[in-house]
Amino acid sequence: MAQQPHLDPSPFFLEGGSIGVLLIHGFTGSPPEMRLIGDYLHDRGITIAAPLLPGHGTSLEDANSRKWREWTDHVAGALTDLQARCEKVFVGGLSMGTLLTLYLAAHHPEVPGVVLYAPAAKVDNRLIYLTPVMKYVIPVRAPSSESDLVDPEAKYRLWAYDAYPVHAAHELLKLIYQVRRLLPRVVCPALIFHAARDKHIRDEGAQYVLDRISSEDKELIVLRNSGHALTVDMEWEAVAQRTHEFVQRLS
Repeated sequence: MAQQPHLDPSPFFLEGGSIGVLLIHGFTGSPPEMRLIGDYLHDRGITIAAPLLPGHGTSLEDANSRKWREWTDHVAGALTDLQARCEKVFVGGLSMGTLLTLYLAAHHPEVPGVVLYAPAAKVDNRLIYLTPVMKYVIPVRAPSSESDLVDPEAKYRLWAYDAYPVHAAHELLKLIYQVRRLLPRVVCPALIFHAARDKHIRDEGAQYVLDRISSEDKELIVLRNSGHALTVDMEWEAVAQRTHEFVQRLS
């Protein structure tokens, strides 16, 4: 079921100071892909919460039974819980996690800033546009065997399903459309990372988000030596450092 069964896909919470960061994993993934960033920030006094999205970390059948609003409701609850502990709570996400991050920012203007790791507003897999029909024929399909990760150790930091839940992918597509419409409502500062070697996100996807959010304080950083899961790949520590600087500046 999982590509790296030695990892625990459970959510994690790291108690720190009065500044919090909510870290949201990607589609078919789990909180371990946010662990390096979380540990880096926590070591510098920040409280970290990394929830497990509904339908993830369990089974493909569970994933295919979920709706996109379950994901948005879950992260909204996680945000509320962390805000009850911290004075300020930033939100960061990887891939689909960026969509949920943007969704929260559009509905919660009190969020002081967002960090988008490989924003998924424009995905490179054109099959996703066939999922409304394909899900009834092929509910689960094999994923691409080609990896874009640069660090050979990076794959051991990822717990993800070893197949592609097509019903869930249709819900992801619905979420993409929802978030695209919401982009102008995002006004908080935004730090955006795009990996030049990313084979899952279209090259113009990060720029698309940058151009459409209404934030005056926004920056796009292009990583030359990372793949899609840039939170665990070769340049993860530089990503963590820039994330920390962003949070510190706005705190």
